Amino acid sequence: MLLVLGAVVVLVVGLSLAMAYVQAVRHVEDAAATRVVDVAESIAASDDVREGLASSDPAQALADPIERARAITETDFIVVMAPDGTRYTHPNPDLVGRHFAGTIAPAQQGGTVVEQYTGSLGPSTRAVVPVTVDSRVIGLVSVGIHRAHVDEQLARQLPQVLLPGLAAALIAGIGAWLVARNVRRETLGLNATELRRLHDHHDAVLHAVREGLLIVDDRGLLQVANDEARRLLDLPEDAVGRPASDLGLAPDLAALLQGREQHVDLPHASGGRVLLVSSDVVRRQGRAVATLTTLRDRTELDALTGRLDTTQSLADALHAQAHEAANRLHTVVTLIELGRPDEAVAFATDTVRATQRHGDAITAALADPAVAALVIGKSSQAAERGASLTLDPDAHLPAGLLPPDAVVTILGNLIDNALDALATLPVGAERAVLLDAQADEGTVTLTVADTGPGLPAELRDRAFGRGFTTKTTQSPAGRGIGLALVRQTVDLLGGRIDVSGPPGATFTVTLPLAEPVEAPSTRSGSDDG
Repeated sequence: MLLVLGAVVVLVVGLSLAMAYVQAVRHVEDAAATRVVDVAESIAASDDVREGLASSDPAQALADPIERARAITETDFIVVMAPDGTRYTHPNPDLVGRHFAGTIAPAQQGGTVVEQYTGSLGPSTRAVVPVTVDSRVIGLVSVGIHRAHVDEQLARQLPQVLLPGLAAALIAGIGAWLVARNVRRETLGLNATELRRLHDHHDAVLHAVREGLLIVDDRGLLQVANDEARRLLDLPEDAVGRPASDLGLAPDLAALLQGREQHVDLPHASGGRVLLVSSDVVRRQGRAVATLTTLRDRTELDALTGRLDTTQSLADALHAQAHEAANRLHTVVTLIELGRPDEAVAFATDTVRATQRHGDAITAALADPAVAALVIGKSSQAAERGASLTLDPDAHLPAGLLPPDAVVTILGNLIDNALDALATLPVGAERAVLLDAQADEGTVTLTVADTGPGLPAELRDRAFGRGFTTKTTQSPAGRGIGLALVRQTVDLLGGRIDVSGPPGATFTVTLPLAEPVEAPSTRSGSDDG
């Protein structure tokens, strides 16, 4: 950069100096030509010259006046000659009477001659003008200045030409050096080849890395977003260069992208996904210049964890039921051994019928197997935690009305939230969760109510924000993401969620359907074991 800018400076300044020098030479020569013409015309018009030319001995009559005139005008020679060019005067007396060396024809016709000529006195700038009387040429006058004197005058003007050019060259050189120094500092001392290689590596890493990566500068503008970040956040094609707050992101996530604090694995709900967000400040020479944020998608991990939790709950429930069945089996066997078979049969039949009715009631009301399995598992989980999960007798949710994953996300998180709220109640307090699902023309309504402490009105808006929780955080990724996922899922489906209470808390989710649904006229469940 310095070499290129230096070459440009030298070229520009050199051309400028050359043009200034040419103009200075032209100016000096023009000034010399003007001067000799003016002096020649002045002498040709003088009475001394006219009278001398008219005398019987012009050479003798003109010698002294011409020499005085030459001294006064500070010219190098003044030659007065006859119309045919015969010299009457000359600084060298030996040349008087000889023919003038130079061009005189235009002057003989009444014109003026200006030329650069090397004569008997060396190179000079000279002028030849006629001496006229009544429009008749009676003689010629030539005035000249040696070229050495012209060059001396040019040399005196050279500093005025060169000094500004040299000053301009110095200033431009310093500017070029400062620009090159600034460019080198901004590129961290890397040359063009190294920058190209770094860009190729940078681009390859951005496309290959499996985490989302975003960089927002100190003005809040998005500067870098790799493919994974665009996918996770559903960013528009023209996202780079736009303010982070103008990308359609949740306000808290947009604020985090522009923040100046370090965060590690903060959970965020975005676009139906659970993201772990980490951010840190990029500093250069101690000054914050950007914020780098990474995103990791743990939606599938959370889904698998949720399924594992459900499976674990079912396994624990089956384990508890196995123990209970063993106890009941011992009771039945003992009754038979005591000779009371009728009572043994009645005891066993009542137990089987109760269990069967509970499962049949859930599967009849909730036709989707995934949703029914969730509620059955949560029922067992509630029982283990000393609470009850009851499905409203009039609940009805046919299969295929809504995406099963969305219903599982909504109900699973709302039931977990209710069970967590019940865990804070004192010993002996009622711990109950009521679940209802209704499908009518155009909408599905899901309701989860509990007998817990409830949610005060001033906290209801904050409850659905990321990170809000009233419970102790134990997970490495923190808590407070469940209700945020519920809110986001409801928003994606175009529904709404309402909260009422205390006493207790009732969450009502209303979701629209693409097509109206007719409720069946009858619902039946099995009462047999």
